[in-house]
Amino acid sequence: MAAFIKGHVWEWVFTLISAILAWCLRNVSARLKQEQQKNEAISEGIQALLRESIVSSYNKYSERGYMPIYAKESIKRAYTAYKALGGNDVASELYQKMLKMPEEDKDE
Repeated sequence: MAAFIKGHVWEWVFTLISAILAWCLRNVSARLKQEQQKNEAISEGIQALLRESIVSSYNKYSERGYMPIYAKESIKRAYTAYKALGGNDVASELYQKMLKMPEEDKDE
């Protein structure tokens, strides 16, 4: 029996190490998946906030009939981030309309 144990000890060690590595890999994989889901949720949340900012700015400045240059610069930054996060819906159309707005009130 002792000869059998001595003859197969490396096989057992290899099996034990393989089992431990498989468990570690499964654990790391699960954590990475959770982190990816969390990052996607954060990305979608930021995209939604940026979209809301673009829509809100459009509503504000379309009522005024003009959009000051500082507001256009701010909305350009917001839109660039929005686009980088995958946004491409109604906010894109509103962004283009805002860029075409005059920068000063015509009544002044």
